[in-house]
Amino acid sequence: MTRRRKTKMFIIAVCGLIPCTLQAQVSVSYNHDEAKMNQITVMEVGAGGLTPSWYYDLFHNSYQKDAGSRNKLSYRTLAGAAAYQQIGDAEDVDSALTKRAKVEALNVADRSGGALDLAWLAEGSKINNKLQDYQNNINRIVGAGGNFSDKERWESYYNMFQCAIRATQEAYMPNAQRKKQYLQIYADICKQNETLVNYLVQLNNQKRTSELLSATAVRTDRRGEFATAAHNRWRDAGLSTARNTNSNGGATGGDGTPIVTHE
Repeated sequence: MTRRRKTKMFIIAVCGLIPCTLQAQVSVSYNHDEAKMNQITVMEVGAGGLTPSWYYDLFHNSYQKDAGSRNKLSYRTLAGAAAYQQIGDAEDVDSALTKRAKVEALNVADRSGGALDLAWLAEGSKINNKLQDYQNNINRIVGAGGNFSDKERWESYYNMFQCAIRATQEAYMPNAQRKKQYLQIYADICKQNETLVNYLVQLNNQKRTSELLSATAVRTDRRGEFATAAHNRWRDAGLSTARNTNSNGGATGGDGTPIVTHE
């Protein structure tokens, strides 16, 4: 007999034993034990009696005397009666918690940022416009005569305002409180922007003054030249007048200077 044939016969034999085993287990499962049944009945509802009686008389006499009165049905009845008295309290608690949950849901909707940020919808455009003006003024610093370190200083304030806006948007607070924060941020931006404008005016004036001083420093002093030219013109005019007087027979002074008379 080959090994394969032996394996096949073994499998057939095992399969034939399985129904017998199942039948045996089913019969055992439905094997009624009256003594155990009586004990369970006495323990659960207190009805019937414990069997066999001689066994409980010899070994569990004290338990046999009051086993029926200590059944679980009495404890379940007392527990149910006590629980029934708590139904009203439980309903009151449930109603209160439901109302509180609705109120808290409204609070969460009011305190959460993002799409429900009604304060930003009302004040956001105004803050963004002022921030844009502030950014434009920052970009004018270098052109007005400032340096890059000054520009970085003012840009740090700009970044601080941006951070404050994001923190307020993400904060868990009512919209009324959120609006107060936005208005305070707007006031701070206006104050810093006004200070920046004054600083730009100062830089611009300083730049123009420096340009004027530089132009004055290189200007040639020609006052002597102008005075000499004026003196020469005056002298030429005097000599021309003297010639005209002599040619017309005019009088001259003792030093030869012509005397001009007016009629």
